[in-house]
Amino acid sequence: MVGNMSIKKYIRLWWLMTSMVSQNAFVSRFGAIIFILGKILRFASFLFFLIILLSRTHALVNYNIWQIIFFYTTFNLVDSFAQFFLREVYRFRTYVISGDFDYILTKPIPTLFRILFGGSDALDIPMLLISIAILVFSIGKIGNITTLGVFLYLSLLINGFIIAFSFHILVISIGILTAEVDNALWLYRDLTAMGRLPIDIYKDPMRFLITFVIPVGIMMTFPAKALFGILSAKLFFLSVIVGLTLLYLSLRLWKFSLKNYTSASS
Repeated sequence: MVGNMSIKKYIRLWWLMTSMVSQNAFVSRFGAIIFILGKILRFASFLFFLIILLSRTHALVNYNIWQIIFFYTTFNLVDSFAQFFLREVYRFRTYVISGDFDYILTKPIPTLFRILFGGSDALDIPMLLISIAILVFSIGKIGNITTLGVFLYLSLLINGFIIAFSFHILVISIGILTAEVDNALWLYRDLTAMGRLPIDIYKDPMRFLITFVIPVGIMMTFPAKALFGILSAKLFFLSVIVGLTLLYLSLRLWKFSLKNYTSASS
């Protein structure tokens, strides 16, 4: 049991809310197609840039072309996964300034669940499938991948999702306290965009900053390094500790923000 609801009921509720949001997304099929094509084009454009770049240099910070593609696609998978499940966060500011958040608080559905998972974006599914397909294809090209490496990769990928989840909780907590959500979200997206390539390309102190202070490197780069067998056991466990610590702190801030929430109608 989670709270007063079982996991099965949470899944059913998520599916119901996602179905309703998806119906709105496909009201204009042409618009939905253009949106999906835009996402694919943006992904393909940067992928093409990487191929052109690596065809001339043959390596980037000691990684070959397929390893670099794997880094980039891992970033895209984590980013698309977060956007797919946590799309409701992008609507949260409207709820706060309109007073609809007061209405959400009165419902029996756990507030945090409603705000985070209140409607996944079906338009992100194509990018998720494309990312998974390219990752699988890249593994075949890279070679020398062990079962342990795959296990560590999947473990750190889940850890990356936890960090992304925690960042979104921080954003909505800040939104409750300040009514500012959009700027925080775009700051988050700008920072995570630095993880499209392995963080090895940055020099200290920037590399340290985006690894341990703002754990973009742990989210995006460390999973691929673990797969390649070049991530130490110390950094693996440190990554997990950072992810769990950030989750704990974000939940504490969430509880604090709720206690200090001032209703829009008051």
